[in-house]
Amino acid sequence: MALQLELQTAIKAVLTASRLSQTVFRSLATSDTVFKKDASPVTVADFGSQAIVNAIVGNTFPRDSIMAEEDSQALRKNEALANSVLVLVNRFYQKEMTVQQMTDSIDQGNYPGHSRNRFWALDPIDGTKGFLRGGQYAVCLSLIVDGKVELGVMGCPNLPLGWSKPHEQQPGTMFLATRGGGSFQRSFTSEVLTRINMKAERSASETIFCESVESGHSSHSAAARIAALLNIKGDSIRMDSQCKYGIVARGDAGIYLRFPVSDTYEEKIWDHAAGALIVEEAGGVVTDIKGKALDFSTGRTLKNNKGVVVAGKDIHAEVLAAIRKTEF
Repeated sequence: MALQLELQTAIKAVLTASRLSQTVFRSLATSDTVFKKDASPVTVADFGSQAIVNAIVGNTFPRDSIMAEEDSQALRKNEALANSVLVLVNRFYQKEMTVQQMTDSIDQGNYPGHSRNRFWALDPIDGTKGFLRGGQYAVCLSLIVDGKVELGVMGCPNLPLGWSKPHEQQPGTMFLATRGGGSFQRSFTSEVLTRINMKAERSASETIFCESVESGHSSHSAAARIAALLNIKGDSIRMDSQCKYGIVARGDAGIYLRFPVSDTYEEKIWDHAAGALIVEEAGGVVTDIKGKALDFSTGRTLKNNKGVVVAGKDIHAEVLAAIRKTEF
């Protein structure tokens, strides 16, 4: 597998951040005041995850840029919040940080993006509401070189290795891929990698699709219309975060649809880069709703794309044809 040092570094960073997030949820999410606190568990987990991932990546690859979702402005204005995050970071990071070092690490993620450069894209906690409700969320890290995703790693703390009997398996699944090297999954507790592949389907009607839980993230009504046109009978799998890419890549679902909810909304790069590569290396196809490849060279958003369509190579064209029959 290519990019060995990059992959090892990404796995270490994502696994550490994922375990941090699990600790935040266990220690804070059971409190009945959790939604009333300024330092909500998601806020603490977001900042802590980004500080640790940026530090691990930055120490190993000091010349690489990092594009991440958060900045430290809120921490610099709130000493109590900053100290809460610092305690958490120093519990998991290999070397103790000061508040200044932690906020500087978070702000390493301010890279604006460029078509000709090598940079990392990070979503420290993807699926905020999933995290809060104890559902699916992910720590997502990718390496982008000259506008092309070359490596993707996703830590999914609440996702079991198999979907058929989720309550019989220990949660904690990591997905990883390098361009040309295939897609794999492993548990949080074992380094054994298992190759994953998209399920081969002759017709879209034979599969099921997944979509976002929140209708504010993707139009549920549009997805329902497409499912009807494709003669898909089963209910959709609604799931937060890029975990959707993971379950499609390993064959638990066959289609992932994300439709824009407004004409002005632009998808964020960190919300799709890692997952898109994992699906592609598992044999799937990822485009926007017009059939265009996702363009990761235009800054911090996918401004040249509208929506996302993920499907197996044998049915992707069929899905796009159904979309063309709708208002899109």
